Amino acid sequence: MIRSARTLLPLAILPLLLTACGTERVVVAEREPPPVLDRVELDARARRMGIAPELIYATESPGFGLARQSVGVYGGDGFSAAYWSRDRGAQLLLLVDRGTMTADSCPEQPIGQGAGGAAKVTCERDGELWYRTSAGEHEYAVPEDGHVVRISAGTALVDRDVLRAAARAAHRPADAELAFLLPHMPPPPPGEPIERGDLPSHGDGAPNNDVGASG
Repeated sequence: MIRSARTLLPLAILPLLLTACGTERVVVAEREPPPVLDRVELDARARRMGIAPELIYATESPGFGLARQSVGVYGGDGFSAAYWSRDRGAQLLLLVDRGTMTADSCPEQPIGQGAGGAAKVTCERDGELWYRTSAGEHEYAVPEDGHVVRISAGTALVDRDVLRAAARAAHRPADAELAFLLPHMPPPPPGEPIERGDLPSHGDGAPNNDVGASG
């Protein structure tokens, strides 16, 4: 079963950030020349983010662009990314995590980043995919070998055909696309001291040996 989500940027706040002022606004990325990196360097970049390289996927959908600040870890070492359409005011959420999806487990797994609960999930087989709906959200799930790729959206904003096409377009990115997906996270400089978390913010934590001059 897919574990509960923890992502770098919750999907629900993306529209707010897209309209926020200042230099920290989410940027819906246009295609740009990525730096020249080999797969070893790119895989190392993914691992520094806590993402298993084999769980990184990308997709394409007309009118939608990647919100690059949304890229992050999902579950234990899975992957998440959001694709935003300004014209539609809608977003597609792509999630990848370890596990599987069957007729028995499908209704038990929440849609998108939902934590589960009272909302009933309805599942329908659509070829090799699962079409899932619950409480105004719908999702296509693509079971792969040892993991599941899911793409979800609001039913009022993205129709089923668009969602299905985005699910079918999900793929493992080539090197250039992977460099575009992953934010640059340089490794710590050689010799950088490791910050300890067991010392107090003031002093060195040693016993108080403050005694008088005659002590």
